[in-house]
Amino acid sequence: MLQRTLGSGWGVMIPGVVLAGLGFAGLSADTWRGLIASGLLLSCIMIWHRQLRHFVLLPSAFALIGGMMLVMMNLKLMG
Repeated sequence: MLQRTLGSGWGVMIPGVVLAGLGFAGLSADTWRGLIASGLLLSCIMIWHRQLRHFVLLPSAFALIGGMMLVMMNLKLMG
């Protein structure tokens, strides 16, 4: 039962760690937008796939966290 509770946590932690690493790479805003768009498209594709449907949280969390990184990057440039 604990594994089912932590299952969604891993689906957010794995993209979060990857994107935190990419955050230190100094990617441009266009690259971040491309990562967000690919995460959203992959989520749409994975929803309809029978076996990959269970892992749809990975690309959607990738898009969400990428969007938050892009917002933070824009706020840092403005301030």
